Amino acid sequence: MRRSALLGKRAASWCACGLVAVVALTACGDSDDSAPTVPPDTVTVNSSEPVRPLVPTDTTEEGGGAVTANLFTGLVTYDPKTAAPRNAVAAGITSEDQQNWRITLNPGWTFHDGTPVTADSFIKAWNFGAYGPNRQLNRSFFAPIAGYAEVAGEAPSAEALTGLVKVSDSEFTVALSAPNSQFPVMLGYVAFAPLPEVFFRDPTAFGRAPVGNGPFKFVSWQPNSAIRLTRFDQYPGAKPKVANVTFTIYQSLDTAFEDLLANRLDILDAIPTSVETTDAVLAQLGDRTVSQAAGVIQSITFPLYDERFANADVRAAFSMAIDRAGINDAVFAGGREAATGWVSPVVDGYKPDACGTACTFNPQVAQELLARGGGFSGDLTIAYNADGDHQGWVDAVCESITTTLAVPCTGTAYPDFTAFRSAVTNQEMTGLFHSGWRMDYPSIDNFLVPLFTTDGSANDGGYSNAAFDAMMDTAASQPTIQGVRTFQESEALLAADMPTIPLWFGVVTAGYSENVREVTFTPFSRVDLTSVELTR
Repeated sequence: MRRSALLGKRAASWCACGLVAVVALTACGDSDDSAPTVPPDTVTVNSSEPVRPLVPTDTTEEGGGAVTANLFTGLVTYDPKTAAPRNAVAAGITSEDQQNWRITLNPGWTFHDGTPVTADSFIKAWNFGAYGPNRQLNRSFFAPIAGYAEVAGEAPSAEALTGLVKVSDSEFTVALSAPNSQFPVMLGYVAFAPLPEVFFRDPTAFGRAPVGNGPFKFVSWQPNSAIRLTRFDQYPGAKPKVANVTFTIYQSLDTAFEDLLANRLDILDAIPTSVETTDAVLAQLGDRTVSQAAGVIQSITFPLYDERFANADVRAAFSMAIDRAGINDAVFAGGREAATGWVSPVVDGYKPDACGTACTFNPQVAQELLARGGGFSGDLTIAYNADGDHQGWVDAVCESITTTLAVPCTGTAYPDFTAFRSAVTNQEMTGLFHSGWRMDYPSIDNFLVPLFTTDGSANDGGYSNAAFDAMMDTAASQPTIQGVRTFQESEALLAADMPTIPLWFGVVTAGYSENVREVTFTPFSRVDLTSVELTR
């Protein structure tokens, strides 16, 4: 996932993410920066303006991701407390060789327009997402399926994935180009959601008013203000307890927090750092706070298309010049966990200290590495989106780098997340930039493949290592336990190359108003809106 305004990218996915990643959802708010009027029986949640249309195959950041996650349900869903995958639309996902999969569908699933969810709903959606000229941001998630290479280019030789074959309206098969033990786990990610026939008639119009098959259906989207959903009463899965949800778009977390204290906002997914150290303020929420680990990582990415960052010793020097523990205490009141690798501790396969000394604050070695790498010319900048809660830690990181390496460092604030992501996507960065990743599905490969393979959907820095790519292919083709070990071994290549600087593992630090109860945050650091109840 996903990119988020706080994390910087999705990511799609970098938490626009990945990320995430970690995790605030902030963007441009109403002109008076206050919560809009909402209908009765409504839960309000802070959010960010979606960067792209609300289409599952094209949504990679958290502003759109939180919405599409509630509008669509795929073959698989994830347990809101453990993230364990479980069948949803799928009645069965089976394979004897981990390469050829048989998928059967449960009866009774329909889209919000009343049309049935069938095998074609998945096959046509996946083909659309994989087809190169459609330029869907989640295209690479379909890469394991046979025929992807012929479909995914800008001038494709085919229009459909050969690996997708319809057996009947309730059954289809998926042939992968190689065995992949993680494939069933991936299928809960929103990119693999089904799409109704109405989508293919006018994808552009659909993106502004989507028709899904999830627990909530679309009502309206007022740009830079709010997105409204209402309960889908014919939903075959766990039905929401509330009738309506409004995703309220704020200009700042501070304003959202003020609305939370005043009970004008019901759920805030990230307490701003400006109040995290103020016990008296947090005490106003009492037991209406949430603090738990999440599948999110916050990092800084090197633009490897800039020759000043071509030397791995220089990149490692900047990483070792950052006092993560000191910044955690000063900026986050000790509320973060310093990252020691690129994989979150919440997923199977996490390996402690995978980054080794490169993620350890060591001024002397950092200075030696910078000298050995030829030094650094000019000033260093760290870019971030101003509508996220980043300035405090960016300033602190810059101060640590300047003090350690005598390299002038300053933060560069883009006005909003959309402008920031545009510059990142267009490879316009002239310095380091904030990145974050929120897991799309609970697997170690999701923290590695999208972010660091040569063609990865969230590889914003331009990292490319043929040996790393080969290890990803090998790990995916191996049985689960052996594959996890290979994924773990690949982090040694990242530690040698340092394409990004891991900073902190994600922690959900959230709050909710007196108007709601039974508020559960998932390991994806996203509120489970099906469990929330109103008290008013």
